[in-house]
Amino acid sequence: MFRALVGLAFALLLSTAHAQQAPSRLDEIVKRGILRVGMTGDYLPFTYLDKETKAFRGFDVDMAQSLGKALGVKVEFVPTSWPQMTRDFEADDFDIAMGGVSITFDRQKKGLFSTPIMREGKTPIARCADKGKFETIAEIDKPGTRVIVNPGGTNERFARAHVKTAEIRVFNDNTKIFDEIAKGDADLMMTDASETRYQQKLHPGVLCAVHPDKPFDFAEKAYWMQRDVALKAFVDQWLHIAREDGGYAKIYAAWFE
Repeated sequence: MFRALVGLAFALLLSTAHAQQAPSRLDEIVKRGILRVGMTGDYLPFTYLDKETKAFRGFDVDMAQSLGKALGVKVEFVPTSWPQMTRDFEADDFDIAMGGVSITFDRQKKGLFSTPIMREGKTPIARCADKGKFETIAEIDKPGTRVIVNPGGTNERFARAHVKTAEIRVFNDNTKIFDEIAKGDADLMMTDASETRYQQKLHPGVLCAVHPDKPFDFAEKAYWMQRDVALKAFVDQWLHIAREDGGYAKIYAAWFE
């Protein structure tokens, strides 16, 4: 019995030593000199891809550059889409997904999330003249109401879970989806409160966020990483320092205030 316990302890020590020697994702990124960041490029103010210049801009674009600087590596943006993001993540096309990514259990099963960067939830955005018509799910889910969604993400999932009577229309171009509401081809969209506030600023007097301070549900945004505890620890520490030294607040103010 004693020999068996000694053997087991020795095996555990060998296993621990091997794990300590195995390179982490963090080590690979530093050695590679490049942080690969997956982005949809269709979700302002978090991320937007200019199709002519092929350049990304947005809150999380600036945050990604800040993370790359902290790591001492270059940032390479890898285009993805909401329907394709999980498959691209599983294929190891990028090290981390940024750009307004919501925490979900399905994503958590496949990777690790950073500490949350933002707390919010789903809320409607509609033409200002109709703002008072869509304050509750019951008021939205009626015959004749036209709810528009972008495909493959948490917006479509939320709409299909709560809307059973109203029409749900899937619109593939998330960069133009709010124009559909503005011109009257859809009545509303339910999306993250941060996005409704931003689109309200882009369409003053035309589109209005409906109770963004009191969303229908609870959600948090974070950065979705391949499963590596060393990488997660680094990203969490970078976020902590960015919040304390004003770096996060400066980038946030540039896009949200």
